[in-house]
Amino acid sequence: MLTVLGHRTYRHLFAAQVLSLIGTGLTTVALGLLAYDLAGADAGVVLGTALAIKMIAYVGVSQFAGVLTGFLPRRTLLVGLDLTRAAFVLLLPFVGQVWQVYILVFAFQSMSALFTPTFQGTIPDILPDEREYTNALSLSRLAYDLESLFSPLLAALLLTVISFHWLFLGTALGFLASAGLVVSVALPAARAASGGRFVDRLTRGIRINLATPRLRGLLALSFAASAGGSMVIVNTVVLVRSQLGGTNDDVAFLFAAYGLGSMAVAIVLSRLLDRVPARTVMVAGAASMACLLVVAGLGPGWTGSLIVWTLLGAASSAIGTPGGLLLRRSSDADSRPAIFAAQFALSHACWLVTYPASGWLGATIGLGPTFTVMAAAAAAGTLAALALWPARDPVEVEHVHHAFDHDGVHVHDAHHQHEHEGWEGPEPHRHPHRHQPIRHRHALVIDDHHATWPTGTAGG
Repeated sequence: MLTVLGHRTYRHLFAAQVLSLIGTGLTTVALGLLAYDLAGADAGVVLGTALAIKMIAYVGVSQFAGVLTGFLPRRTLLVGLDLTRAAFVLLLPFVGQVWQVYILVFAFQSMSALFTPTFQGTIPDILPDEREYTNALSLSRLAYDLESLFSPLLAALLLTVISFHWLFLGTALGFLASAGLVVSVALPAARAASGGRFVDRLTRGIRINLATPRLRGLLALSFAASAGGSMVIVNTVVLVRSQLGGTNDDVAFLFAAYGLGSMAVAIVLSRLLDRVPARTVMVAGAASMACLLVVAGLGPGWTGSLIVWTLLGAASSAIGTPGGLLLRRSSDADSRPAIFAAQFALSHACWLVTYPASGWLGATIGLGPTFTVMAAAAAAGTLAALALWPARDPVEVEHVHHAFDHDGVHVHDAHHQHEHEGWEGPEPHRHPHRHQPIRHRHALVIDDHHATWPTGTAGG
């Protein structure tokens, strides 16, 4: 898995990702302390609102990432977003009202909503080998999990010598270091999104996601993952303190168990995907998620909860980590920025539903029934994925292009041979022309020439 770090460009980008994650983790801790400083006992309401604002920014703003990469070089865009995030974070220590926190959180998370899918969509272009890209996905997942474990520890150590306001400075320094690493490498250019109207370019990624069977399945599986993940994030503290009689340290232990389960799967996943199709791994993870939520709702006690949380982390990693492979297989260099941005928005839309549902149901009907409801949601996502994503899902698809007429510019060469009265030569020219039906096989992605996914060998 670590061999991919021998690629200089990826190594610098991975280091930039790690520094960015550490900075974000420090901000999470500092924001909680700032909320308590401003709102006291109502700090939970402030943090819950900030979390909802984060999801709204992710869903609403991320779609613009696919458009911006058509106008700005990737390196310029990524560096600019890092610098802007650093500037917004440095303003947080100076706020004195809760509404100011909300505005800065929205601004900061909007920049992250542009940065993350742009960053993710760049990696397949610098690692064209699928095995290397799979290793990069596993490393990325590992980085996220390690950040969730070690950022709170780092913050706790720093808080023994500095006030929480200085954590925001640490975040800004992380973003500045990330920008420096991005500047140090050359990144492949992204092609401008096609489509004459701005709305066509803006919605292109979502249209491709919804037209591609494996990506429809990925969306259903993302909903299953969010059903389980939201229960862990929102209700772990309630479970430990209210039902298990534990302490804040015990809450940290359960979160650590979840992270360790996720990391264990991330470490072995690249080898597993060499032997088992991604669909099998991801569906198994989603089905396991549903079953584990049922077990969690039965009240398994402290030891049982540690085991269940570890397995929930493993299931989450099995669902989420291979998703980048599906996006890579379903896109080309032209559509990749839009597809990654669309998946980022759609997957976070799932969390926008399950986050409040987990919290509201837990407070209204109790944790046991809420685990059952969210288990049913995860099961529904699993069944939908099985229906939307066929088991036979080859990369290369045989299909037919039906005959069609058009009046466009042609260049006659070895690949475009037919006769036209009064014209000879290789120069470009415009004339009415009828293309005859063509049956062929190639790696299929939804684009201007393949507006729909073929059924069998017809259409396309």
